[in-house]
Formats: sequence, C-alpha cells, structure tokens
Amino acid sequence: MSNSTTASPSIRCLLALALLYTIYFAKSLLIPIVVAVLFALLLGPLVKLLKRFYVPRAISAVLILCVIGGPLVLLATQLAEPAQRWGKAIPELTEQFSQRVDTLTDSLTAKPKPKAPEPRGFTFFGLFGDNSPEESGTGADRAEEPDAKDENRVSEKLKQSGLELILAMLGGAPLIIAQLLTTIILILFLLVFGPGLFISFVNIFPRIQDKRRSIVLMKTIEVELSRYILTVSAINTCLGLATAAAFWLLGVQDALLWGVLVGMLNFAPYVGPLLGVIVLLLAGVVQYGAVAAAALPALVYFGINLVEANFITPLIVGRNMRLNPLVVIVWLVVWGWLWGAMGVLLAMPLLVCLKLAIGQSKFLDHWVKFIESREFV
Repeated sequence: MSNSTTASPSIRCLLALALLYTIYFAKSLLIPIVVAVLFALLLGPLVKLLKRFYVPRAISAVLILCVIGGPLVLLATQLAEPAQRWGKAIPELTEQFSQRVDTLTDSLTAKPKPKAPEPRGFTFFGLFGDNSPEESGTGADRAEEPDAKDENRVSEKLKQSGLELILAMLGGAPLIIAQLLTTIILILFLLVFGPGLFISFVNIFPRIQDKRRSIVLMKTIEVELSRYILTVSAINTCLGLATAAAFWLLGVQDALLWGVLVGMLNFAPYVGPLLGVIVLLLAGVVQYGAVAAAALPALVYFGINLVEANFITPLIVGRNMRLNPLVVIVWLVVWGWLWGAMGVLLAMPLLVCLKLAIGQSKFLDHWVKFIESREFV
C-alpha cells in the first residue's frame, strides 16, 4: 500500500509531462480541433435558435458560417494590400536599421586617419620597397579590416532577417491554408452532428453516473462560453474600430490594419496590449521618423485601451473576467510556449472554459477560488 501511495505523485508528474509533450508536438493537429470546438460552442445556441423555426441544422450551420465568413473575407481583401506592403517593407526597414547601426558603429569606433607621408630624399629604406615605412603604414589599414568585416557581417545578418521572415511565412502558407480548411469542415460537422453525438456518448457509456446532470452541464457551459466569447469579441471589435477611427483622424497610414491588429491582440490580456504599443511605436517611427510625434499612435492606443481595460470590460463582462493577473500571465506564457501566437490567442477562452466547467460541476471548487483570488498582502 505504501509503495502505491508514494508512486502516485511521480506517476501524476509523468502523466502531466506526457500531456505537455503531446500538446506541444501535436499542435498542427490539435489547433484546428480546439478552434473548431470553441467555435462550435460559440455558434451552437444560434443553431438551436434556428432549429426552433424549423430550420435544419445543416442549413443553419452553413448560413451562419457564410454570414460570419463573408465580412471576414471582405475585411481580409481590404487588408491584403497594406499587409503585403508592410511585408515588402520589412527588408527595406532592416536595411535602413543596419545602415544606422553601421553609422553608429563608425562614429563610436572612429580613429584618426593616418597622415599622408611627406616626400623625402634618398633613404636607405628606399632601396627595399617591401620594408619601407610607407608600405609598413598600410599595416594599420590591414588592422582595421577585421572591424570592417564584423560590421559587414552585422549588416548582412540584419538584411537577411527580413528575407528569412518572408520566406518562413511563405513556407508556412500551405499548412495554414490546410488548417483553415480543416477547421471550417470541423466546425460544420460539429454544429450538425456534435450535440447528438454527445448525448449518445452520455447515454451509452456506463461510467457516467448522473447522465442528466452531464447534459445540463454541457448546455450551461455552451451558453456561458458563447456569451463570454461574444461579449469579449464585441468589446475587442469596438476597441479596434475606435483605434482605427482615431488613427484615421490623426492621418496614420493603414489605420484599419492597425485597428484590426490591436483588436486581435486584445484577446490576450496584458501581453496583447503591450505588443500593440510596441508595434504602433515602430509604425510611428517608420511614418514620422525618430521624432516625438512617432509616439503619438502608441499613446492614443494606450489611452483607449486603458479606458477599455479598467472601466468597460469589468463593467460588461463581470464575474467571468475575475481572474488573478499572475495566473493569467503564467497561463499565457505556457500556451505561448506550446502553440506560439495561436496559443496566446486561444489561452483565455480555454481558461474561461476550464473555469466554467469546474465551477458548474462543483468539482475542485477550491481551484476556482484560487484562480479568482485577488488578495493583496
């Protein structure tokens, strides 16, 4: 008995590590599934609402996807040209940056130029051209050649970084398209066949004791998660529109692109707004140059986000957003390490879904209190 009790913590640690290993290396398979499940939970109440009006699930699912996908496709076509322009500008920006680095390096490592040799009369060293003082003076120039080579290497690395980024994006395009198509197909099938399959699973498998409570729990999670995602999406959309309108009034280039970007980044609390400020600061430097006006877009966005994060979101979302900031940051870091940028965007919906599931089931209720704790020492 003692051996089994002492081995259980180590087994749990091994299972946790195996789960992290699987999530990390199977991300190309799991990301479309997770996104499809979240969208199915989000759109499930709409399909049920249309079913009350005798609209079949297949037709309602296709209609809902078309209604949502149409504006997104139109927005993508509008943003394709500015995004492509910024993609082409990356090598130019890196080249300009490398030139500034070279100029700064030259100014810091500047050495006085050697004076030109004065003409002299006959000397003994003139009989031996290879050992003359004039030619020996070129040794200083040769000593400076390694520094010049190092500077050229730095500039070449900076110029290649932009090209490598574009090539990486182009190389990952087929995988992104395949994952997008897989996600759409999974959403469609989950909306049509998912609820019936879940009810059959609950009724058939004997390990599920309280079958009715399991079905009610799933419906409650679906409604609450759908409400949360719709509310947060509406808030982030308004944030992006307000930012784009402010930038348009200020004459910032590609205002709509930056509005969409900050709206998407706002799905990741704390980390997303910080990245938005950094990106807008760089965009301001590109447009206005290294002057004080370059910080204006970042400051405007920071002010709008400050109002949204401290007043609007807590007032509208309420209890579902009552999460400990440290828990949120650690959760974002973990999912960012596991799945990259997509993991950061999916981290908060997953955390809220997990919190709702634990809270509604009354199982491990102390973990819900721990996630929501905001006590200050």
